[in-house]
Amino acid sequence: MDVIVIFYVLLFLVAFLYSSVGHGGASGYLALMALFSFAPEVMKPTALLLNLFVSLTSFIQFYRGKHFNWKIFLPFAVASVPLAFLGGKMALADDMYKKFLGILLLIPIIRFLFFSNIKVSELKKQNLFLSMLIGAAIGYISGLIGIGGGIILSPALLLLKWTDMKQTAAISAAFIFVNSLSGLAGQLQKGISFSADMYIYVAVAFAGGVCGAYFGSLKFKQPVLQYLLAFVLIIASYKLLFTTA
Repeated sequence: MDVIVIFYVLLFLVAFLYSSVGHGGASGYLALMALFSFAPEVMKPTALLLNLFVSLTSFIQFYRGKHFNWKIFLPFAVASVPLAFLGGKMALADDMYKKFLGILLLIPIIRFLFFSNIKVSELKKQNLFLSMLIGAAIGYISGLIGIGGGIILSPALLLLKWTDMKQTAAISAAFIFVNSLSGLAGQLQKGISFSADMYIYVAVAFAGGVCGAYFGSLKFKQPVLQYLLAFVLIIASYKLLFTTA
């Protein structure tokens, strides 16, 4: 099979799985681009742009399912958006960027392998100050690395027991969208580069996102896809941390 075809198949699967749990998929896109040796200056804006399409699609599906909670979402968003813009304006050296991304990919690996179905039986009251602190930290990292931050926010929400799985997916999708938009705006301030095949990337990711969001907002279970994605992320993390290619 041609290498580019493999990339498109994996891109579709990443968008499908991430959107099914309310994520935009930036960490997955970045992992794929690292595996296929994309340049860091192309990786960040590409991942954020794909995030916009996939996270919005996911949010609409979960919102229609009445899983979204504005009261919980707003403190995170208010604190994260300006920090995502600031992070987007900053640039790490290529080697540092790859190492940071390699470490960050460990979060979704753990999420998909060990916390794929966290059950919250009794919800707790949200802490406003802690929400804004978490939002600010995730926002800055999101802009700096080129992710939406949902892969960090969602386990935090579940572990703090502020939301259940469906609510977490809805809030994460909205959070990813606003942070991706802000981070991309920050990057525009210093100039960005896109691949010549960007339109195809967007079409493939959007198709995967639509399918994933539809099934994810229902009762679709995807353990095989989760293990497949975790395997891809492990390979990408290893390449970023321990090789120079």
